[in-house]
Amino acid sequence: MDKQELLALLRRDGYVSGAELGRRLGVTRAAISKAVAALKREGWEIDSVPNRGHRLAAEPDRLTREGVLAALGAHPWAETVELLDTVDSTNNLLKSRAAAGAPGGTVAAADCQTGGRGRLGRRFDSAPGSGVYLSVLLRPACPPQALMSLTAQAAVAARRAIRAVSGAEAGIKWVNDLVLGDRKICGILTELSLEAESGLVSYAVVGVGVNCNRPVESFPPELRQTAGSILSQTGRRVDRNALTAALIRELSRLPDLDWREEYRAACVNLGRPVQILAPGRPPRAGTALDVGPDAELLVETEQGVEAVQSGEVSVRGFYGYVP
Repeated sequence: MDKQELLALLRRDGYVSGAELGRRLGVTRAAISKAVAALKREGWEIDSVPNRGHRLAAEPDRLTREGVLAALGAHPWAETVELLDTVDSTNNLLKSRAAAGAPGGTVAAADCQTGGRGRLGRRFDSAPGSGVYLSVLLRPACPPQALMSLTAQAAVAARRAIRAVSGAEAGIKWVNDLVLGDRKICGILTELSLEAESGLVSYAVVGVGVNCNRPVESFPPELRQTAGSILSQTGRRVDRNALTAALIRELSRLPDLDWREEYRAACVNLGRPVQILAPGRPPRAGTALDVGPDAELLVETEQGVEAVQSGEVSVRGFYGYVP
């Protein structure tokens, strides 16, 4: 018996009898009773009433493959979804899968990461039971220059997924952070591998980490002034299975996503004083003006307008920056 099919039937309005469930799934009532008992042990809240049957009352706050697939529906990437309790990094896992020949559309998600990473080698704290940590594998077969905006596209995709599930309208801090208020709730890491002979992209891995149902006090002390979650910023809990499914749907549209106007409208840098922080150079002050076609940030400094394509751009009011 397929657990996902049973859950789909239990999600319907009203009670469904054990006999009817068994008839639809081609098993006995005893098998249904055993499967329902197993779901209850996993944390699914199922009302079972004599002479009425079974009804799904509430889903557990557990990230499960069954829950993700139920929310994802008939999506072409559904069969490729791999969900783990713990992994060092979903990006690392997919890079190893890519090297072994995994196809584009392969998805890895985890309840916890022990070595989650962000841009510039920063650690992304990935505690269990409270977030979504997900990576997707793409095989675009194009020059790397064609993917200059991939991280910005992923930010728009993640923003859409968060809005669809929670109603929250996240801002984007150039280039890859999603924020609610002045708190970072989501980070994105994009990694590419090139073919030696052709110079074309062999694969791209796009990783997204979202803090969902985590109180601020549970973050490490060094992050409590900057990190937040959807729950801490909105007061609303998020169905992590639904968010994982929404992220998969939105990320499956990469790298063809029409991103620029939404990115510009949501970018918290624009029109604000910023500092450009680059290795080996002193900080430069300026004002962020616009986002270019390749996701570069256009900043007006004393020397003129500069197109920033790498490094860090700190914004007044975010992450402790005071000009």
